[in-house]
Amino acid sequence: MTDPVPDDEQPEFIVIGSGAGGGTLAARLAEAGRHVVLLEAGDDAQAAAPPPPGLAEQYQVPAFHALSTENRALCWDYFVRHYADRAMQERDPKFVASRDGVFYPRAGTLGGCTAHNAQILVYPHNEDWDAIADLTRDESWRADRMRRHFERLENCRHRPLYRWLRWLGFNPTRHGWGGWLHSEVAIPATALEDADLVDVITQSVFEAFKHVGDLADQVRQLAQSSLDPNDWRIVRERGQGLRYAPLTTKGHHRMGTRERLLDVAARHPDRLKLRTNAFATRIVFDARNRATGVEYLQAARRAYGSDEWPRGFTGEKRLIRATREIVLAGGAFNTPQLLMLSGIGPRAELDRLGIPVRVELDGVGRNLQDRYEVGVVNRMRFPAWPVLKDAKFDTSDPQYAEWSKKPPAGVYTTNGAVLAVIKKSLAERPLPDLFIFALLGLFRGYFPGYSKLLAEKHNYLTWAILKAHTENRGGTVRLRSADPLDPPLINFHYFGEGTDKAGEDLKSVVEGIKFVRELTKDLVGSGLIEEEELPGKDIQSDAELADFVETHAWGHHASCTCAIGDREAGGVLSSDFKVHGTTGLRVVDASVFPRIPGFFIVSAVYMIAEKAAEVMLAENRK
Repeated sequence: MTDPVPDDEQPEFIVIGSGAGGGTLAARLAEAGRHVVLLEAGDDAQAAAPPPPGLAEQYQVPAFHALSTENRALCWDYFVRHYADRAMQERDPKFVASRDGVFYPRAGTLGGCTAHNAQILVYPHNEDWDAIADLTRDESWRADRMRRHFERLENCRHRPLYRWLRWLGFNPTRHGWGGWLHSEVAIPATALEDADLVDVITQSVFEAFKHVGDLADQVRQLAQSSLDPNDWRIVRERGQGLRYAPLTTKGHHRMGTRERLLDVAARHPDRLKLRTNAFATRIVFDARNRATGVEYLQAARRAYGSDEWPRGFTGEKRLIRATREIVLAGGAFNTPQLLMLSGIGPRAELDRLGIPVRVELDGVGRNLQDRYEVGVVNRMRFPAWPVLKDAKFDTSDPQYAEWSKKPPAGVYTTNGAVLAVIKKSLAERPLPDLFIFALLGLFRGYFPGYSKLLAEKHNYLTWAILKAHTENRGGTVRLRSADPLDPPLINFHYFGEGTDKAGEDLKSVVEGIKFVRELTKDLVGSGLIEEEELPGKDIQSDAELADFVETHAWGHHASCTCAIGDREAGGVLSSDFKVHGTTGLRVVDASVFPRIPGFFIVSAVYMIAEKAAEVMLAENRK
């Protein structure tokens, strides 16, 4: 085997991965004066000359986010199992037999999954942070202190009155006003001219007020927060009711860690070096288990688990060393894979593939969690929503012309969500656990070609039901082989096949469907909805709905596979993100959480990255 070529840089810190965790951390370290090299397995397709056709628009336009998840210049083709039981898995209509799994969108590009997500920024529950503080006995994780990190990173553009009042020292919302990540809300005027859409919103709002919590509480919260789910007063009260979904956009263009990294690299080119097409394959240690370097392949991103390259393609093998620390931020799938390839993980898993065990950590690749989602899909009585008339979801349609104005306008400034409700699935649930939102489009989950249906079918209303705070912690990430270019074996072990033997998650999702049907019953009665296609009018009993959920549910917030916690209890990391049994090695991405937080995980990942930067800078000043 040939020796790797030494890299010409020897930074203080190496960060592997440019998503919400790695990108945020690397930029903050560099701004603080540290020398950082960031390794990103993908490329910056936006910077190609010329960029691939349609890519710039699919990346930038909020309404095109689904198309970006299937754009070959951005996506990695992950296929995951929901069940080990083959017969059960094959009942899912999204299952692709040739890939032995269900499509799971992931991005292989600068910015990671912030380059193709739906841009929704919703704050976690305070109990998510307090649980980590209780587990680790580390008070820096307390909810009140964690909010500081959100305030530091956010630049809120959707609460103008409070933006002005903060100059007087009055900020009960605890929004951030000067951070790097812009948050906006898009309510196009054209939507208010669509009589059918106004009818849907009005009737849904009326039903929501009747069925969610106490009416007086909802009115009070509305007066306080203007439907803002991230207002500190609503977060503190575990508020339920109608909400809008803030988006991470700047001037109604997508904004994520790609923009953050490029900005910092331009301002501090001597401190932040971005290595794209740099696929990390192994962490290098010294005799005392100190992480000293990273072996990587300088290879095209398509080398990873793709049929587009011949088997055995490797690219140039390189080695880069760090003088201080190495941080893994590859996400819930790739971070445990890289740890195991480097000899850190369950002994049985490493022995199976002949990988020498450096540190035995049973928790690596275990505890995989996700949220459950299903869609209640309704076909409307008209051929298209007026706001989507003549829409093609490309640069040739009138909606794109509206978005191209300065400032951008029209329906393409949104991500397609028109209304959201936060509520408890059942009264006994300790926290609101359902986020239910209406989409103007046909969406029944992820499968090859799903984004075309969203772009082509303009007479559908889908209520997406997202179940948070799931009980199931039984998912696993295992090595397929000792080849770094082989994607791992991923199985979420849904519902009762996992750890939720009592079926609490299943009950909650069923209750979500029943609630949506309450929201839409008058729309069906008035004839505005022609037919409920999914689950369908023939599926009515709780048992029938439960069967539908088990065979149709999906997720896209994978997390928790390198959890913070005591080593003896299956933990992989200490409360300051250090990998047990090593020095100079940390993890900062969605895999660090013991339990999956909140509704949309990206806000929590941004926050832990800001926290990690603070911790690392403080330690390295000593």
